[in-house]
Amino acid sequence: MDGKDWLILAAVVAAALAIGAAVLLVRVFAARRLLIDAGVPLRDKALFWFAVVYTVSPVDLIPDPVYLDDIGVLLLALRSLSAAAARLPGGAKGADRGANS
Repeated sequence: MDGKDWLILAAVVAAALAIGAAVLLVRVFAARRLLIDAGVPLRDKALFWFAVVYTVSPVDLIPDPVYLDDIGVLLLALRSLSAAAARLPGGAKGADRGANS
């Protein structure tokens, strides 16, 4: 493989990671209805907003062509919101619907 092939491969990987981060951001926003639920702890609600701000922020742990840190933060926020909703009385169905829609 020459330099051009590596550049194309890197561009494809970067595009795939960007699409993955965008899909996860949409899922986090779909779970935002949990933010108005009084039973969801403030910590989980704050994590949601941190994930959103971190994803759109130009300041990253890993430079932006690699979106692995953004994806990790979004996955953490989704897991946290889903787990908090599942702990609510009758919240297991709501957690699946919010995080996976």
